[in-house]
Amino acid sequence: MSITLTLLIVTSIVSVIAFRNQKWMEDLIFYPPAITERREYYRFITCGFIHANIPHLIFNMYSFWIFGEYVEILFMTIFGPAGKWYYLFMYITALVACLLPTYLKNKNNYHYQSLGASGAVSAVIFAFIFLNPLQGIGLIFLPREFMIPGFIFGFLFLGISSYLDKKGGGNINHSAHIWGAIYGIAFLIVTAYLVTGKNLIAYFLESVKSYFLHF
Repeated sequence: MSITLTLLIVTSIVSVIAFRNQKWMEDLIFYPPAITERREYYRFITCGFIHANIPHLIFNMYSFWIFGEYVEILFMTIFGPAGKWYYLFMYITALVACLLPTYLKNKNNYHYQSLGASGAVSAVIFAFIFLNPLQGIGLIFLPREFMIPGFIFGFLFLGISSYLDKKGGGNINHSAHIWGAIYGIAFLIVTAYLVTGKNLIAYFLESVKSYFLHF
């Protein structure tokens, strides 16, 4: 069984249990004061395995499934058999990395809570984009004609997320999306260079350059 499928199943099971068990939800959710005062650091990770409702869970897991299986294979192509473990490590550490800015901003905010795998899923999606910058990506359910190259989609996504994050309001942690995306790319660049000596930045830039040369 793939790491992607395993994470998807575990996340779905834990989320469904939390839907029916309020204490389970409260114990696992990202709650900054609990980390600041009680050192419950595990919440950085456990909050990624629970979701607000069924649509939230389905959207995250569907996005994860679409990109995750392919990214997992790419990791094994880059790193060999150990690639799947690097992939798992990226996913788990992305849950932490994407929430660090949120924590620093809300560490004493008793009214703030966050949950969901969005930050880690963003890391996976942007790892895909970085490795396949010309692959068409679009919104779910829209025809293929509306797809745009991944690197353009990525820039638009980060721009819109940054605007919405500064605007504030709503129940979506846009900061986690942004930092998760950045972490996914940074993890790939650094790990690939340290482990294999490969310069993935050069490949990305060459691919983007080839796109513009077609005009």
